[in-house]
Amino acid sequence: MIRVGAVNIDTSHPLGFGEVMERDNRARYVAVYNDSFRDHGEVEGFIRRFGLERRCDTLEELAEAQEVTVWKCHPHGSMSMHIWAPELHFLDGKWYLYFAAGTREDKWKIRPYVLECTGEDPLTAPWKEHGKMQCAAEDSFSFRSFSLDATIFENKGERYYVWAEKVGVGKQISNLYIAQMETPWRLKTVQVLLTTPDYDWERVGFWVNEGPAVIRHGGKIFLTYSASETGAAYCMGMLTAEEDADLLDPLSWKKERWPVLESSPEKGIYGPGHNSFTTDSEGNDIMVYHARTEKDIEGDPLYNPNRHAMLMRLRWGEDGRPVFSFDS
Repeated sequence: MIRVGAVNIDTSHPLGFGEVMERDNRARYVAVYNDSFRDHGEVEGFIRRFGLERRCDTLEELAEAQEVTVWKCHPHGSMSMHIWAPELHFLDGKWYLYFAAGTREDKWKIRPYVLECTGEDPLTAPWKEHGKMQCAAEDSFSFRSFSLDATIFENKGERYYVWAEKVGVGKQISNLYIAQMETPWRLKTVQVLLTTPDYDWERVGFWVNEGPAVIRHGGKIFLTYSASETGAAYCMGMLTAEEDADLLDPLSWKKERWPVLESSPEKGIYGPGHNSFTTDSEGNDIMVYHARTEKDIEGDPLYNPNRHAMLMRLRWGEDGRPVFSFDS
């Protein structure tokens, strides 16, 4: 189910579950995350639930926030398995939850979905399902395959949707795509390829670009993403574009040759990625991400629960670019 509740927060080291934290329009904090428990002992039978934290004045206070269930997964069919990567957005005066989900009949048939809060308070008002995210009428490709990790940002009066989708045969390749939005649950334009795994650090285990997140500074848009399998090789890359550029033109985006954040054995942090951005009560830019505290993993890293949410204070270099450092 989707739950609103306590996240184990320690600003100097790992947090518990907690994938997205964004400031709402009343300058308080809300966190959304997905939780899980075993389904009657089945090895791969996960029931998922999303959680929202109550509003808090500081990120640290989220640790003591009460939990509220806002949505439960379906018993079968769509939205019944692998409920992943929730994001909470306030659009057009309403709250929306974006997430990915598979089916119990085919757990890897993962597609993006949308929930809308029917009232002003996302913690108490009912949520309704809009179903699968809808592509533009002329788009014959989007959301036909494994699709997840959507995020949303606005620029120059336009709203953009960025997501990961797999293509090809065999193990397939996870790329990032972008499109303009018509409504909070429908795209206006066809997909545009932003990035594919070009480099060796994006191709460990699986060829992966996923988990996009956006922060802007000094007239530029910085789009971070995660690469490779979800073990110690998991890391973060980045694309940069000018705010005045055509964001649907792939040539407007410059891709970094090397990861902007990767494992640090000295800090005991492995596989940092799938981040989001917020600000603290003093207005400092904060990155929320998850990582592991162990390098070696037994079995499939995807099902290993040792991924903790962590906080990192961003610094900005003299060149106006974000500096990602575990020492921040």
